[in-house]
Amino acid sequence: MKILVVDDSLLLRNIIKNELSFEGYDIIDEAKDGQEAIEKYDSHKPDLVTMDITMDGMNGLDAAEQILKKDSQAKIIMVSALGEDEIMSKAVKLGVKDFIVKPFTPERLVNAVKKALS
Repeated sequence: MKILVVDDSLLLRNIIKNELSFEGYDIIDEAKDGQEAIEKYDSHKPDLVTMDITMDGMNGLDAAEQILKKDSQAKIIMVSALGEDEIMSKAVKLGVKDFIVKPFTPERLVNAVKKALS
């Protein structure tokens, strides 16, 4: 399974990449903002995207919306320090598969990925 990791924090991208790679997932690329995420989604067509919400430039919700407009079957998991109900509600309405609140455990991340890909 090919995964695109999107987060403005290099540290968080590395944590997610390392954890999912350890579980046997193929991290095909990473992006640091929403616009880059859309471009890399278009070029790689990953099976799953982990997407931060708060990023410079285009945020994760806007990027998820753009990706889901192009590909309604896209599987996106939002990852954010923001646990606000309004944001989670909007993400779910867009078609996002899950919502992980930072800080998260490796088990929470892996379970969300397995669930989204099943």
